[in-house]
Amino acid sequence: MMTEIKDKTVKILIIDDNPSNLKLLTKILFEQGYGIRIAPSAKLGINSVMAEVPDLILLDIKMPDMDGYTVCQELKAKDKTRDIPVIFMSGLEDTMDKVKAFKMGGVDYIVKPFDTEEVIVRIENQLRMSRKIQQLKKHKSIKELKPDD
Repeated sequence: MMTEIKDKTVKILIIDDNPSNLKLLTKILFEQGYGIRIAPSAKLGINSVMAEVPDLILLDIKMPDMDGYTVCQELKAKDKTRDIPVIFMSGLEDTMDKVKAFKMGGVDYIVKPFDTEEVIVRIENQLRMSRKIQQLKKHKSIKELKPDD
């Protein structure tokens, strides 16, 4: 499957404490042409986001230092990181876990184990929506600068 977005300038941050998940996701996304950064803990993930804002975050829920819900909540509370799309990843399949992820600000939820094509399509959809939102915000701010005729 070919992706529409073959652009190394698109940066995806993967925050997951499981080395095999990091390896698999890195392989999948690298093959699709994305720029990838990884963080093996929640705290390193937050530090990485603050150092260089990614275009999208894949975020594990269950991590030993801090859960993904808390990470997302912290990122959504900051102006610099509020608009980054966060896709949660988890082995938790309960509806309430998914609901909590969306309430914390997540834009999507992928259940482990991963299906490669599903991961790619979900990422592409979120990147496409994020770009459209940025275009709309830019267009709106340009219109606000111009006086009405």
